[in-house]
Amino acid sequence: GRRTDTSGARIAERLREKNIEVVETTVVPDDQEGIEKALVRFADDLELNLVMTTGGTGLSSRDVTPEAMRHVIEKEIPGVVEASRAHGQQRTPLAMLSRGIAGLRGSTIFVNLPGSKKAVDESLDAILPGLLHVFRMLRGEGH
Repeated sequence: GRRTDTSGARIAERLREKNIEVVETTVVPDDQEGIEKALVRFADDLELNLVMTTGGTGLSSRDVTPEAMRHVIEKEIPGVVEASRAHGQQRTPLAMLSRGIAGLRGSTIFVNLPGSKKAVDESLDAILPGLLHVFRMLRGEGH
């Protein structure tokens, strides 16, 4: 509602640094149904390869992004966020509290990152090399 989204902007910036086209950035209220609709639109209508969300991974009643993602993904990719949490845990003991998830719907990969700019940077440092490899696998190019 009232704060500027700095972590989403940071994700877009980091992806552009890797020459990954950022098609859209949007802010969605902390509403499970609204998040689900946005995720389905990105995968089914826009047919995006990668959708990264930020925030909603905590323990408050408003933190519902992982629940929304679980409703729209077809396959979970637990290693992505496990790597992110393990990397973050080396920097802060609070990383273990992130409930972010990653998964696949069709050929769209979803990754839910924590909501702070610092956590986004740390998470992307940990996951981008492996995550970019997934696209070769989805194209049938193997490892």
